[in-house]
Amino acid sequence: MKLIDCPFIGPRPAAEFVYGGAWRPMPDAEQCSDAEWGCYVFHRDSVPGTKRELWYHGPSGTWLVAERDTLTDRFLRTMTLGQAMAEEASHA
Repeated sequence: MKLIDCPFIGPRPAAEFVYGGAWRPMPDAEQCSDAEWGCYVFHRDSVPGTKRELWYHGPSGTWLVAERDTLTDRFLRTMTLGQAMAEEASHA
């Protein structure tokens, strides 16, 4: 059975989770250029590798961010949305 580590209640069966799409911080629409906004809306990186994705855990009713290797379908780590946003802010 495939398990995903929920950051709130620990490892849970993957069947309890729903994929919510790629996690990409949205640029500030008031501050970014049209080119930056267009890149955010239309350009996606579909190359296999480590991706950050949004996942919803139904039983706890929470969203989380998972780093998953899309080539091997292996979950590398999970984190809360707050943790993911803090990491993005520290890299900016």
